[in-house]
Amino acid sequence: MKVLFIGGTGLISSACTQLALERGIELFLLNRGQHADTPAGATAIIADVNNRESMKSALAGLRFDVVVNWIAFTPDQIERDMALFSGRTDQYIFISSASAYQRPGGHYFVTESTPLANPYWQYSRDKIACEDRLMRALRDDGFPVTIVRPSLTYGDTQIPLVMNSWQKPYTIIARMRQGRPVIVPGDGSSLWPVTHNSDFAKGLVGLLGHQQAIGHAFHITSDEALTWDQIYTATAAAAGVQPRIIHIAADFICACLPDMTGSLIGDKCSSVIFDNSKIRRFVPGYLATTPFKVGVARTVAWFDAHPQLQQIDIEADHKLDTLINAYEQGLQNAVRLFQR
Repeated sequence: MKVLFIGGTGLISSACTQLALERGIELFLLNRGQHADTPAGATAIIADVNNRESMKSALAGLRFDVVVNWIAFTPDQIERDMALFSGRTDQYIFISSASAYQRPGGHYFVTESTPLANPYWQYSRDKIACEDRLMRALRDDGFPVTIVRPSLTYGDTQIPLVMNSWQKPYTIIARMRQGRPVIVPGDGSSLWPVTHNSDFAKGLVGLLGHQQAIGHAFHITSDEALTWDQIYTATAAAAGVQPRIIHIAADFICACLPDMTGSLIGDKCSSVIFDNSKIRRFVPGYLATTPFKVGVARTVAWFDAHPQLQQIDIEADHKLDTLINAYEQGLQNAVRLFQR
């Protein structure tokens, strides 16, 4: 089976690249050549996906059983891909997002038929618009789309805490090891599944070339749902410390840091359980087997073994301190008002 990954070197896609190669898939990775070396066994295609002439030249004479685009976010990018790959692939897999599901949710138990609606996050609305366009292309022109919706996914290089720096994730470990407070939105009791990238890969790779998956959408997540307090506590345990958790309401956080509105109110502040029965029907035997406490211990150990990557996001770290100070001052003022 000949498969093209547009991207393929990111946090989630790199695990899928590794598993696809282990399973003997003939894998092509298309990117601009600005990332790490191409994994052994894969074929690199160097091109800019946003440059039509570059893509036409790079893809000349090539046809793929499956194309997976890891880096499509807007409808215009979908239009570009449909023009490029119509008649050139038997399956096009669009990587959407579980944040596209209805927020606030009408029910804590999320299936693939849960409505798609997110008024809080433009990223999610763009993903919904991409899905809508692809499903219309399936109905009108037979474009062979399969939709996959990851939720919060991590691996060796990412600490998946809701109030952390995504670019420099060691920031939160440094805070914990220094005995400094960390923020958990809400009261810490809402449930959220966090999925290891090696587990996600089992579902995604199982869908490659699966003709019965054409026209279907799937989320692929862990069945383990932990509270945010449990997630932070497990992370701190992996770092060898006890966390100093401060609970701050998401509304307060977003009023101070409006850029957080999408990822908090539009995603991670509600209790959510994902029903994975559909991916198990299509990929028999799919099971996420990495408990969070095991996966995050592996991640912290990876950072400990790579001191050069123990980078601190100074700006994000300062924002956490400022937010905590603002909250504590407001709390003290409120207590004084009521004591009068």
